[in-house]
Formats: sequence, C-alpha cells, structure tokens
Amino acid sequence: MNKKIVAVALSAAMGLMATTAMAGTLEDVVAKGFVQCGVTTGVAGFALPDADNNWAGLDVDYCKALASAIFNDADAVRYTPLNSSERFAAMSSGEVDVLSRVTTWTMSRDTQLGMNFTGVMFYDGQGFMVRKDSGITSPSELSGAAVCIQTGTTTELNAADYFAANNLEYNPVVFVDRDEVVKAYQDGRCDVYTTDASGLAANRSGFADPSAHVILDEIISKEPLAPVVRQGDDTWFNIARWTYFALVNAEELGVTSANVDEMLGSDNPSIKRLLGVEGDFGASLGLSKDWAYQIVKNVGNYGEIFERNVGVNTPLALERGVNALWTNGGLQYAPPIR
Repeated sequence: MNKKIVAVALSAAMGLMATTAMAGTLEDVVAKGFVQCGVTTGVAGFALPDADNNWAGLDVDYCKALASAIFNDADAVRYTPLNSSERFAAMSSGEVDVLSRVTTWTMSRDTQLGMNFTGVMFYDGQGFMVRKDSGITSPSELSGAAVCIQTGTTTELNAADYFAANNLEYNPVVFVDRDEVVKAYQDGRCDVYTTDASGLAANRSGFADPSAHVILDEIISKEPLAPVVRQGDDTWFNIARWTYFALVNAEELGVTSANVDEMLGSDNPSIKRLLGVEGDFGASLGLSKDWAYQIVKNVGNYGEIFERNVGVNTPLALERGVNALWTNGGLQYAPPIR
C-alpha cells in the first residue's frame, strides 16, 4: 500500500513539473507573433482548408477569435492538422498552443492528461448514418452490421457501450484517419458510419448524392466539444476560456460584427464592459482593454460563427437546438464580464 501511495505521489509530482514547465504560453505566443492552433485534418463546417490552404470552420473561428484578443488580428494563426491519435501528444509536447478540434470533454481527459477544457463550443451527440435504400430506421436494427469507426475516439467507446447495452452484435471496422472511415463507408466496406451527428452531417454534405444517406434520429451519447489547453498556465487558460465567454456574451447582448462600432456608444453597462468602454477587464488577462471588441469586430459573436459555418443556410443545415443561447432554450451560457 505504501509503495502504491509513493508511486502515485511521484506520478503527480512529475505531472506538476511538466505542466509548470509549460507556463508562459502567452509570452511565447506574443514572441512568435501567432497562435499555433491544432485542428482536424478536415471536417466541413468545423475546420477545412480550401485549395489555397485557407482554413475555415467553427473551430477555426475560435482560433481566430483567440488571435484577435491577443493581436487584434484574426489572421495571426497557424494551423496544425492532427488526427485523433496525434492530438493529445501534440498538445502535451507544446507543438500547439491550443487544440480546437471537435474534441469531446470527458472526465478522464480532463483529469488524467494534464489538460483543461475551456468551454463547450458545440454540444453534440453520437449518431449513425446508413444508406437510405437499406430501410433501416433505428440503431436497434443494426444487429450484425459492419460499422465504420475512427479509432482512438469516444465514438469507438460509445459504440461498444451501445451495442453491449442493447445485446446487439456488430463488426467494428476501424481506421485511424477520419477520411479513411468515410471512404470505407462510401466504398461499401461497412453498412453503417458512426461519429458525432455534426460530423455525419459534415461528411454527408460532401457525398456525390447526400440524399442517398440517412442520419438516424437516435443519439446515443453526450459529446460536448471544447477547445483544450495545457494545465499549469492559468493566464493562458483564462484567455482561452474568456475568449469563448466573450463570443457568447456578445450574442446575448446583441453585439455583432456589423454593429460593434455603433455599440461603443451604448448606454448598457454590460456592453460597455464587454467592449472596454468602461473598466479594464483585459488587464487581468494580460490583454488590452478592447480585447473582446477585437474578437467581435474581427470574427463576430457566437451566433454569427455558428450560422456562418454549420447553420441552416450552410451545407450542414444544422438548427441551433441545444446550441442556442440559454435565453432561447439552449445550453450556451456565459458568466458576466464585471
């Protein structure tokens, strides 16, 4: 028992030294002149490069918001594409400053990897996609199916839980890269493709005939997708977290990229504090007093980011649903700036 306690203590001490050594991220970011942001290798609506390697998506816009808060420049970002197996090692090693990569917030990741999740940018859940002509209408009809899954993800674990809990047999067909999973499904190597529902919608939007594929209504898990930073650097964690909060507060207060300059003259105290007209709330973050103004001016508020990248008028055509503000029946809620 004593040996076990000593081993745990040593492990904790080593973890503390590792995270402490990573402190000073803001200074490092300012010195190099950009934020190094870890993103997916390509998911429409979240992080996807065009032919000129210009990245766009909801996760990308979070990185741009972070750069705006620090540099007043949404383009002061470099992107590192990472697959599911690489992402946490890249975060731990300092290869990236922030991981904004459709990553699910779980207890083990939050407590065992030396990482902090900043806030839920997208509330999601795992679903299943099948070919329309299969006639399948529910996951309960998938007994014996070959299921395409990306390994090293919560998707793989959730699928195992679902089929075991419902006494259903299945044949997992696993791949490291998301593109391999999607291709295998399209090539008919499996009957079903499972991942976060938003990911299913994103990938289906790129199919030759999206209408030939159906995303089943049933959701089998909670997948709160959140940006990640390393533990041991409270200043950087606060900047990353309050960048997200600023996006949500701006939407709630009706401050947009189109009206933010006009809103500088608002009589609303909450808007004055958000935009740096009253008080200096950037000082505690090591930023300028207009840090949140720069975020909204350059990137928009949370609602603008959502609608621009994954909303009803995009190929993904996603409703706000639980990602609506709390004032509209959703889960998006931010502490006040005061």
